[in-house]
Amino acid sequence: MSRIGRKPIPIPDGVKVNLQGDRVEVEGPKGKLVTRLAKGVRIEKSDGQLRAVPERESRELAPFWGLTRTLVANAVHGVTQGFSKELDIVGIGYRAQVEGKKVVFSLGYSHPIEFEIPDGIKVNVEKQTRITVSGADKHLVGDVAARMRALRKPDPYKQKGVRYVGEHLKKKAGKTGAATS
Repeated sequence: MSRIGRKPIPIPDGVKVNLQGDRVEVEGPKGKLVTRLAKGVRIEKSDGQLRAVPERESRELAPFWGLTRTLVANAVHGVTQGFSKELDIVGIGYRAQVEGKKVVFSLGYSHPIEFEIPDGIKVNVEKQTRITVSGADKHLVGDVAARMRALRKPDPYKQKGVRYVGEHLKKKAGKTGAATS
């Protein structure tokens, strides 16, 4: 039924997996993550691998089977290697710097913007215009990067703002003046 759900999840060395009913606790060198399982899908551990197994084969359970397998695989990957997102700050005078548990942005507003760094996230600022957000939880890393980007979204006219590295922007032409003849 689910091609993704059928794939086994290998457990690397140094990773402990604890199965508790509808939760899977994964602990590794980068931290500890808890993943809740979807109803109707359970995780089985055997031969150094995890497998997502549906309670019954039905069309309604197929999407949750693949989703559960992917969430547990992301947790295993997160506690071993971690996830990261990179952001670029483009614009004259736009910059960022880390001060303790917050990032201070200067994005062309009349005041600096202070962004609190949540627990489990590490933020590194290189050259004041390149930000790297990293952590074990893929969802949290993506959420923090999206909230930083939302502080000053890329402008389609001047191409200024905070954007993901490699993000392609479509440049819009500005208004042309009134034609005089």
